[in-house]
Amino acid sequence: MARRSAVAHGRETAVEQERALPPADDRRANGAARGGDRSRAGRWGGSGGRWWVWLGRAILWAVIIVILVNGIRAPFERFTSDTAASGGGASPQKGAGFPASAGGAFALQFASVYLNYDQKSAAAREAQLRAFIPEGADGQFGWNGVGQSQVQSVQVAGVDARDANNAVVTVLARSADKWFRLAVPVYSSNGAFVISARPALLPPPAKAALPQQGVRERDSALETELSPVLTTFFQAYARNDQAALARFATGAPITGLTPDSVTFVQVREVNAPRGGAGDRTVTATVAWQIPGAAAGGELEQTYELAMVKKDNAWYVKEIRGTTEPGAS
Repeated sequence: MARRSAVAHGRETAVEQERALPPADDRRANGAARGGDRSRAGRWGGSGGRWWVWLGRAILWAVIIVILVNGIRAPFERFTSDTAASGGGASPQKGAGFPASAGGAFALQFASVYLNYDQKSAAAREAQLRAFIPEGADGQFGWNGVGQSQVQSVQVAGVDARDANNAVVTVLARSADKWFRLAVPVYSSNGAFVISARPALLPPPAKAALPQQGVRERDSALETELSPVLTTFFQAYARNDQAALARFATGAPITGLTPDSVTFVQVREVNAPRGGAGDRTVTATVAWQIPGAAAGGELEQTYELAMVKKDNAWYVKEIRGTTEPGAS
């Protein structure tokens, strides 16, 4: 049997195989399907990619939410803050903006003129008042021009600012050994002042009653021990003897009184309550003689001293006035 040519056979086989292949479009579709099958077969790689996508989306949404919340909250906080400052919430600070120091000084100068008058010099008083009172106001500002008055002391006791332009300055004055208060209305604008209305006399401040204090147990042995120590200390304190005061001081140096302003007489009493062995706060009543006073004239004053004990010796850590009711 004759064999066909391999070349012819190969050509025919190729032709037959080409005829057996599906169209090109079908091959691409089948290839895509097989690629999808391979993707499903390797699920770990596809799932990992989607997981990162979802994580990125979650982070993006979180950032967007934070931006939105801050964007809404910021104007709301500014609105509530402005509302509170304008009176919608907490009330604004009373009298904010009124120049209290300058207004008080202006009222003090006015009161010094207003509270002193004499019918013999009424015209001079009126001329002085014109610098304080409004234009067109009564020149004597309520005084009928009869009699006389003189005050020995005038000082500002307080400033009640009603708003940025208006305040009532309370002046404490003494006339003929009597104390009283004068309420002076003051108007301020751009650094200028004027007495906006006639003042009003008010009663002097009431005298307060001290609270009842329990009797503290006193350390009589320590009081006896400290009496000579404090006598030497106050002698140096009266002369401002820095060398002597340095021997008593522990910590900051102690400054004494102006030399010759007083003369030391005696430590009249030492009051030492019971307490710690190494430190104690005591009060001492000291008698001073004031220069120029009549012979034998004395003035007793009470001091509070913070004492510290070191190497069996007592030192003065601090000296000041006392707030202890009835001390010494």
